[in-house]
Amino acid sequence: MKKLTGQQIRETWIKFFENRGHKWMEGVNLIPQGDDSLLWVNAGVTGLKKYFDGSEIPPCRRIVNVQKSIRTNDIENVGHTARHHTFFEMLGNFSIGDYFRKEVIKWAVEILTSEEGFGMPLDKLYMTYNPSDLESFRYWQENGVDKSHLIPLEDNYWQIGEGPCGPNTEVFFDRGEEWDPKHLGIKLLEDDIENDRYIEIWGIVFSQYNAVNGVKREDYKELPSKNIDTGAGLERIACILQHTPTNFETDLFMPIIEEAKKLSGKPYEGEYLMPYRVIADHTRCLSFALSDGAYFSNEGRGYVLRRIIRRAMRYGQKLGIMEPFMHKLVDVVAEHYKDFYPSVYKNKETVKKMIESEEEKFLKTLTQGEAMLRNLLSDHKDLSGEEIFKLYDTYGFPSELSKEIVEENGGKADMDGFYKCMEEQKERARNARGEIESFAKQSQDLLAFKEASNFLYGETEKESEVIGTFRNGVAVEEITDEGELAFKECVFYAESGGQVSDSGYIESGSCKALVTAVSKAPAGQHLLHVRLAYGSIKKGDLLTQYVDRNKRLLTARNHSATHLLHAALTNVLKGHVDQRGSFVNDEYLRFDFTSLHALSEEQKRAIEKEVNEKIAEAIEQKTLILPIEEAKKLGAEMEFSEKYGDTVRVVTFSDYSKEFCGGTHVSNSQDIGLFVLESEEAISSGTRRITGLTSLGAISYLGNKRNKLDKIEEKFGGVSDNDVVSRLDSSFNELAKTKKELDQLKEKLSSSSAKKIGESFAEVSGIHFLFEHMNKAGRAELLRLGDNLKTLHQDYVIVLLGDDEKGHPCLALSGGKGKDKLPASVALKELSPILNGRGGGKDESASGQMADLSKLNEAKAHLLEKLS
Repeated sequence: MKKLTGQQIRETWIKFFENRGHKWMEGVNLIPQGDDSLLWVNAGVTGLKKYFDGSEIPPCRRIVNVQKSIRTNDIENVGHTARHHTFFEMLGNFSIGDYFRKEVIKWAVEILTSEEGFGMPLDKLYMTYNPSDLESFRYWQENGVDKSHLIPLEDNYWQIGEGPCGPNTEVFFDRGEEWDPKHLGIKLLEDDIENDRYIEIWGIVFSQYNAVNGVKREDYKELPSKNIDTGAGLERIACILQHTPTNFETDLFMPIIEEAKKLSGKPYEGEYLMPYRVIADHTRCLSFALSDGAYFSNEGRGYVLRRIIRRAMRYGQKLGIMEPFMHKLVDVVAEHYKDFYPSVYKNKETVKKMIESEEEKFLKTLTQGEAMLRNLLSDHKDLSGEEIFKLYDTYGFPSELSKEIVEENGGKADMDGFYKCMEEQKERARNARGEIESFAKQSQDLLAFKEASNFLYGETEKESEVIGTFRNGVAVEEITDEGELAFKECVFYAESGGQVSDSGYIESGSCKALVTAVSKAPAGQHLLHVRLAYGSIKKGDLLTQYVDRNKRLLTARNHSATHLLHAALTNVLKGHVDQRGSFVNDEYLRFDFTSLHALSEEQKRAIEKEVNEKIAEAIEQKTLILPIEEAKKLGAEMEFSEKYGDTVRVVTFSDYSKEFCGGTHVSNSQDIGLFVLESEEAISSGTRRITGLTSLGAISYLGNKRNKLDKIEEKFGGVSDNDVVSRLDSSFNELAKTKKELDQLKEKLSSSSAKKIGESFAEVSGIHFLFEHMNKAGRAELLRLGDNLKTLHQDYVIVLLGDDEKGHPCLALSGGKGKDKLPASVALKELSPILNGRGGGKDESASGQMADLSKLNEAKAHLLEKLS
């Protein structure tokens, strides 16, 4: 078995799959882009979802990657176990509608056991599989795995709600008897017992079925395009190949531990093992997360990072390190990972400053809070929810640390009580939020803030003096965490006129802050909402402002395009267009206008064509500063909801477009690049909304359209663009013809079935009664059959039940004397409580859905009784 470093393992993995037609794709940022459902990227497939869900065509249907990941749902376990980590790396190989089970199992054995791969002994490998997945069972054996090393487990099935799902197989490495003190052997795997002998190193998911709620797993339909999604743990493979007791002794952690030992002087053994492991894990996590753009804060991922650094610092104290130290370990992480992750090395100085600043803040909190906690524990062993909340609310002491310290001392922490106190506090905050926000906008300090501040339109980078510092609208001497500030000269645009604010950052030699939003103070100054990465900011400080130029440019393109759209809309509709609002950001533009009618397709295409013609004309943009009355004489457009002063800015694109506007714009219409009218819809009575895209957004939109067209062409055997429409028309006509023929056949079949089933009618008091369960019949089939059955008798009560994905559709029909004796709606009402269903309808026809057919005989007898 080879002894490889972490970097060699990555290189081996990538090269192996590249040699088998895979394209190497770099892992994505730890902060999910465009996926609000995730706090962190936590799996190798996360960055590839757009290819698996079909929203984008992959550059290659075979992909290999190494994805940095963070999972923080069990932070408390890190350090306690051999393999729990907050930050880890996943090695993955993926097939998007290409190879499947046979190939991936063959390659799995090859990379794990061959000299080209890791050279593990095959007899040390064990695989679990789903009992229904007999193909995997067969393919493992075909590739040399002994039958006794294959363990069936029902839980080997990957499914999250509805959608793609399938069985999975997992690979384990047997570390031998020395890691099995109770000598349980293979029982550890068969009973899924947590152990240190059989180490899971790889999971392979066969995404081949479509899960539907209410349908049994064995009845799931197969996907037309099957995929492979795999994930192998780098840290676990390193532990195996480097023959270490735990992951922490591998070269992925030991350099950090060795550096921490220099700071502590304590040996890496006994009671000090856990503190060193926690520190090493958490240092890696912080270094990568902060390097990827995360910040410390009191919410979301920022709060998670605060939990991590605070936990590590407390364990540092167990090693006798009482001063800030985590930032001193960043250099080791950066140096060790720079070859594969150069961004960590590039950003190390900023990361060190962020961590040191957070350490200094927390040391005060930790000292005060822990002293208070120790005082409480001197009186009693357990801690109430109210006490945990007071420590958190008064001293900022983390509830997780309170719980951990209490449990270390043999006590219990009432976390439910703490969460109840937190909810009560949130409720108080919700009730007061409106008052607080209003107060912040109308605070006396902001109202009294009159110092002059000049906004510089043409600049995106500028050093200037801070002239005011606030927190929630209240003046403060210093901003140490989050707050608001104003500059003497500002280059950040404040949200107004339908345009979003700029974002970016500000910094000096001693501090750096993220600019999250910009608003206007009562006197008009641009007020930057900032979150400190490190350091602090005071009035009088000199800082350099850096606007996010890419966001500014994309927003300007959308804003200028909105002006051109307004003019084009006026021309196409041949009259004045009353604007009712607009919105522009860096992704799209919206324009609202009054109209009683939707735009025709011809009008939409004409508007889009005209805007693009004006873009191509390369019209210079000019901004005029004029007295408002003079501006009105130019015929410039005004937005109905805006309030204007005595002097206004008029943005012009020659005589084609003239509008009052305080926003940012391109200097020439050609800078917009491209315009696409994405949609037009009604948003209220008499008001329509156009959504448009420009530049990169328009290109992406058209690219997705092209991808969809390519897929359609592929379905038709590679026809040209010009032939697609005719082929679609032909297919739809053929489909309609086939459907008509099918309906005719179904009608004949239903008529034939009705005659046969009609023999089962029973006569009760002169009424013909039929009660039948039609296996696997849907609602449409029941209706068709019912229409045929009711022609057989004049006086009848018919009840038909079927089966579909939602349960059991039910149809009741009554006619003649049957309708008088037992109307269909009443029959359905009588059935519902017996068959656990519901429904309704009229006296002659009613329908519904039943959930449980176990009491069919009882239901039938009940209706017969009603007819008797």
